Amino acid sequence: MATPNGGLITETDAQYYAGTQVIIAASTTVDGVSVAQSIFKATFNTNLTFGSNDPTSPAYNNNNFRLYTSASGANGTFTEYILAYTVVDDTITTNATIADGTYVVIQLLTKEGGEFGNKDAFGTEVQDNYASYSYIAIKDLINNFLIAYVGAGKLISSVQRTDVLFHTKRALQEFSYDTLRSIHSQELNIPPSLSIPLPHDYVNYVNVSWIDQVGVKHIIYPTTLTSNPYTKPIQDAQGIPTQSNDGTNITGTSLTEERWAEQNTAVLQQIRDDITGRLISDGLWGIYGAGLLGFGQLYGQQPELAQMNGWFTINDREGSMAFSSDLSGKLIILEYISDGLSYDQEMRVPKMAEEAVYAYVMHAIIASRINQPEYIVQRLRREKSAKLRNAKIRLSNIKSNEFVQIMRGKSKWLKY
Repeated sequence: MATPNGGLITETDAQYYAGTQVIIAASTTVDGVSVAQSIFKATFNTNLTFGSNDPTSPAYNNNNFRLYTSASGANGTFTEYILAYTVVDDTITTNATIADGTYVVIQLLTKEGGEFGNKDAFGTEVQDNYASYSYIAIKDLINNFLIAYVGAGKLISSVQRTDVLFHTKRALQEFSYDTLRSIHSQELNIPPSLSIPLPHDYVNYVNVSWIDQVGVKHIIYPTTLTSNPYTKPIQDAQGIPTQSNDGTNITGTSLTEERWAEQNTAVLQQIRDDITGRLISDGLWGIYGAGLLGFGQLYGQQPELAQMNGWFTINDREGSMAFSSDLSGKLIILEYISDGLSYDQEMRVPKMAEEAVYAYVMHAIIASRINQPEYIVQRLRREKSAKLRNAKIRLSNIKSNEFVQIMRGKSKWLKY
């Protein structure tokens, strides 16, 4: 696939779809002397990650690529190149030179870690190589901003690159919460402890669902039946928290969490069925009344309890998520929001929100400087808001034909 001069696509079809770049080694002439090739530049959209060239080394598993060579051409037998080499800025440098005419193949691995040649070419994603054209990297955002908006005769005559980097990262964080597609998801199994740690890039949850045997999601809702206390100080007989030698409160385990975890499925089922609330034999009052007056019988049905999918709570003290006992062993999908800065490959912005980022950075830089005309600051603020609104509309991915399909049921007759 030929790329026009100045075009933005730098990968060939083989690089994009198969994660493969083929380079035929060729000598170069330096000061009249022929020098065999030992430097090979990878031009994937995905950056190469290098740990070691030795397959017996644990660091070898950090590589997101494999290096192969073949002396007999593209249809020949390829063997993995395991002699010493280094990787810097996507450039592979071998200690030994490669003979002219040797086919050198840089092969990206799949996200699951397998070699692409052993996978279905259309069923397994190669690293983060697919759909990358719809995004622009944060380093390119900064370079573009410095070229287009900074200089003599422009609103910003000069600015430190570090300032632009700071405001661009802040824009990426702010946009990630409600504008950009920054929802991550994990497929997890709920252990017998009924608790799983929150992902380390977790900011807030979006949806939690358990998956049935045919792969259908069932939404799990947070519960107000219990809570996770942040601290549980140990008290003396007068109810005063006790302190250690350094003057800090001594804390123990939460009795609230222990009692909630001990409840079996039957008791939770009774609460959901709105029958008993709390059993009279427990010697406790019903939650919304005495004795048999449980949920729904005294004050009407509670919508947050009218579901059979289980409950969860967020334990901020331990950084974990706890589930009701009827979800033990279930397969769940946790969808959550990150801030877009946790990994290098995430530090990118959809191209449809690119202009909104420039407007955000422009306003942030001018507004933070002294002696700036207020009408300029307000103009940039309005421009920032307008472009952010446009970005939200663009990224909302609203399709009119999908709305038409749903609205075809607006005149449906309801039978009682």
